[in-house]
Amino acid sequence: MTGATGLDHLAVGVFLLFGVAFVVLVVWVSNLLSPKGADAPDRLEPYECGSEPVGPSWVQFRVGYYVYALLFVVFDIETVFLYPWAVAYGQLPLFILVEMVVFIAILAAGLAYAWKEGALRWR
Repeated sequence: MTGATGLDHLAVGVFLLFGVAFVVLVVWVSNLLSPKGADAPDRLEPYECGSEPVGPSWVQFRVGYYVYALLFVVFDIETVFLYPWAVAYGQLPLFILVEMVVFIAILAAGLAYAWKEGALRWR
């Protein structure tokens, strides 16, 4: 690996300077062109993807959505752990296989418990 030269530092400095100048310019132009004060009563309205808001902005979701989200996260994490193990399966010792079987058994027990308690039933 070669060391950084003065030209490399100069290039980084120029990019940093242009980046800061661009941010300052965009914020200044946005502030200059934005409507201000009593001329723009819409500024205090809730924003909903550019369309007129419908109903109150405070909406409660059912608990069932959160349960499904938690189950999705659990199985997503399982995938994150299983994929590297599956890629390196042929090079790993038997102990790692036993560890993965224990991990999958714990997840299966959690799924069975959630199923038994009715967490997977949509109400």
